[in-house]
Amino acid sequence: MRPLIGITGRRFRLSLVDGADPRYGDRCLDSAMSDFATRVAAAGGLPVHLSYDTDVAGVCAWLSAVVITGGQDVHPACWGGDTSVVRDIDPRTDPTVHDVARDEYELALVRTALERRLPVLAVCRGLQVLNVALGGTLIADLPAGPVAHLSPEAAPTDGTADHVVTFEPGSTAAGLFGPSARTNSWHHQAVDRCGTGLVVTGRTSDGVVEAVELPGAPVLGVQWHPEWMAGGDPTFAWVVAEAARRLERSFV
Repeated sequence: MRPLIGITGRRFRLSLVDGADPRYGDRCLDSAMSDFATRVAAAGGLPVHLSYDTDVAGVCAWLSAVVITGGQDVHPACWGGDTSVVRDIDPRTDPTVHDVARDEYELALVRTALERRLPVLAVCRGLQVLNVALGGTLIADLPAGPVAHLSPEAAPTDGTADHVVTFEPGSTAAGLFGPSARTNSWHHQAVDRCGTGLVVTGRTSDGVVEAVELPGAPVLGVQWHPEWMAGGDPTFAWVVAEAARRLERSFV
């Protein structure tokens, strides 16, 4: 059997879609980047898109792994940040603003997945959700420096020469990538203080956290976008393989 891999997304009004029938404009879409599903399927998994309405305990009883995807900033109230930056805009009409419903769903999903020891791949915002779910904090806005973290490049891309991530020897990330890897990058926030149990296993030369892991558990967070790495990325094969191992154990 191929493992079921749950993939998170976002929700917005149909009126944001160019050419949509205005009669249905105030209805909402549940949307997920198809690149995740494509890459999970190519690695041998069965991708499942998760709505905010999906009961986390119920779905985690069926899933073999979860992927927490990228997107807007985590609401600062979730991690003790400055809430004055929050704009009073409906996230259904602007998917770039804070979305409390998404935060609540993904934080609950991560915590439940960890309790059940499901493999977790957390991508960009997902890494930050993972950190916040475990009590960590974030850097609200990275200062300009020698490494371009908010790249102007279009996806897919393997990134620019300045964005090289160095990995800790013996880590899961080092096992997948070797000592270092050049990656793409589209983020302006990053991990500040790690949540309980999380360890940093990858950084760029300016010290920004680019990979985190939970020792003893199949949990990997990456700050780049593996689904948009033009040359491919081994994290999808990793999460599917971990999910397949968990599925096999459930039948023993």
